[in-house]
Amino acid sequence: MSDSRLAALLEELCPPALDDTATRAFALVDAARDEKIYPAILGADCRWTCLYRGDAAATMAEVAPYLVELDRFSLFTLWLIHKGWGNSWGVFIHAATSLEILRNHFRKFVMAKLPDGRMVYFRFYDPRVLRPYLPTCDEQELAAMFGPVSRYLIEDEDGAVMKFTHAEGKLVLES
Repeated sequence: MSDSRLAALLEELCPPALDDTATRAFALVDAARDEKIYPAILGADCRWTCLYRGDAAATMAEVAPYLVELDRFSLFTLWLIHKGWGNSWGVFIHAATSLEILRNHFRKFVMAKLPDGRMVYFRFYDPRVLRPYLPTCDEQELAAMFGPVSRYLIEDEDGAVMKFTHAEGKLVLES
């Protein structure tokens, strides 16, 4: 990725304007996507937490989803955008809340019940899942998925940034 592309993505995903508001930038990162992700999270120079807890957090640590509070000046943020963008490593989020509250919000979606009653892991933090899932949500599902999230920033198939918000019960794709 070129330096100019990295700078442009950093401006969109972690804009300096967020520094002047209560809104913060976060990423939901899928450690299962690349073996370099988990060690990078362990050494990250920003705050992070696993979405799993208990036995699952311990036994599946190397392939678990992680919520990371991004800092536009951190080495981890630059590394994540440089290496992960375009490789479906996760989704980016803007929210005016804490890491802990956002983690509790996203934990509600880690498991999903199938029509036959089975419980399965729901990989909503994978852009290839969330990108087509959000447009299928009804008003209640959108309210649930967004909760404290003001914006989801998701890579499209060509590496462009898709910015999703919701208003009046409808999904909005910002241009």
